Amino acid sequence: MAIGANSNEGDAMAAEVNLQELLEKAKRHDGEALGTLVELYRGYLTLLARTQIGRRLQGKADAADLVQETFLQVHQHIGTFRGTSEGEFLAWLRTILAGILSNHVRRYLGTQQRDARLEKALAVELDDTSGLLSQGLVADTSTPSRHATKREALVILANAMEQLPEDYRQVIMLRHLEGLPFAEVAARMGRTVPSVQNLWVRALARLKQAVGGEL
Repeated sequence: MAIGANSNEGDAMAAEVNLQELLEKAKRHDGEALGTLVELYRGYLTLLARTQIGRRLQGKADAADLVQETFLQVHQHIGTFRGTSEGEFLAWLRTILAGILSNHVRRYLGTQQRDARLEKALAVELDDTSGLLSQGLVADTSTPSRHATKREALVILANAMEQLPEDYRQVIMLRHLEGLPFAEVAARMGRTVPSVQNLWVRALARLKQAVGGEL
């Protein structure tokens, strides 16, 4: 599978592949393994990128482009990755995404000099968003029948979020991933508070349906 391929089968792949084996093959520059590996996390990285576009770039960047830039750097530098676990790989992906986001923020603000503090702040924000996704949102959409690991839950949720209508995804992101009160969510979305609350309830129900009891 090519690095730039668009796939909606991330959850199915996650169930079928040996991630540690994929990591080892990818570090040896096995193109097929690397392509499969990055596709598992396209939805996850896209969701993280969307949160930062809303916070810092005011729509001046495209999440898909940011993720593609991330994958290109992964392709170029996978040989330098020294981790062995999926958690370490996810952290590495977030670090790369933070650097790319920093470059876009600097261009948006009209500054040229690299800002290590900005990169660090973005990395922390991405880590925090990932934590919110794996904890609070999983709890709100999970069922007792599922015994997924946190990693599986992250991937399943992120992929499901990407399939939601835009207003559903936005209200969940603002409420859960940015932690905004309903009044501020309503202001950001140009809606009334009761309208946003009703939308949020429907969005969570749709998300729970989308994951199909997998969480």
